[in-house]
Amino acid sequence: MIDETVEEISEMQTHSSSVVAVKAARALRALTDREYPTVEDYLRSLDRNSSALRRANPSHASLYTTQVEIVQTVSDADPADVAAAKDLTLDAIDSVIDAVESAKDRAAKRAASVIADDGALLTHDFSSTVLATIDNAVAAGHSFDVYVTESRPRFIGRKMARHLSERDGVDVTLLVDSAAGHFMSEVDRVLVGMDCIVDETLYNRVGTYPIAATAADTDVPVTVVGSAAKYVEGAFGFENEFRSPSEVLREPAEGFDVANPAYDATPTRLLDTVVTDETTHEY
Repeated sequence: MIDETVEEISEMQTHSSSVVAVKAARALRALTDREYPTVEDYLRSLDRNSSALRRANPSHASLYTTQVEIVQTVSDADPADVAAAKDLTLDAIDSVIDAVESAKDRAAKRAASVIADDGALLTHDFSSTVLATIDNAVAAGHSFDVYVTESRPRFIGRKMARHLSERDGVDVTLLVDSAAGHFMSEVDRVLVGMDCIVDETLYNRVGTYPIAATAADTDVPVTVVGSAAKYVEGAFGFENEFRSPSEVLREPAEGFDVANPAYDATPTRLLDTVVTDETTHEY
């Protein structure tokens, strides 16, 4: 179970960072079904497997923070025996899952009021929190034209377009990434999720930066939505991931290199608002 989850995360088969964090937390439950001779052996296994999950995608802040919280919660409690350690693990897993999912729901509800007066949105990549934001606004009686960029080369935006197309009150247009500027004049707001914000930089799927820069140049507000836990300080250091060239070219590159970064860094000065479960940050 844990090895399969590590592989899934590393291959980015699951795209939303909050979903990744929940999947990784649930994977640790498998440890409570195994036998360990001592508490120390159990804690070493917990730490080792949690580290493997974190390393599967070191760019996901929520993956990092939730895994660290689970391990520290169990270790700091100094459990008397293996059974107690397992119970603490299950409680910690349930706690972080509830925190991730409830934070996403609260952020989406807050962001729904921000987009309520907008007729046309542009979004990039796949974000379960953006999807929940639009769902909340539609449930309140609003309707939208939504432009969705493909998010090449893995075409993750197509997943977003398919989900949105199932919603009443939402008309969807799927765009190639390079067409975002062409359609920006028809957009009232850019709405994207986030992997994390560190200092004055938003890290999100590659392509977010040029979209935000184009929006700023054309006076289109950019709103980012995500949990407050994605404002990261301390030990976490964002690590970009460079994906395989085979995602871009099926044939080998001969005489040239292929650069395929997974994320880019967008200065927060290009943003208008960041809506979290706790507050709305104005820039």
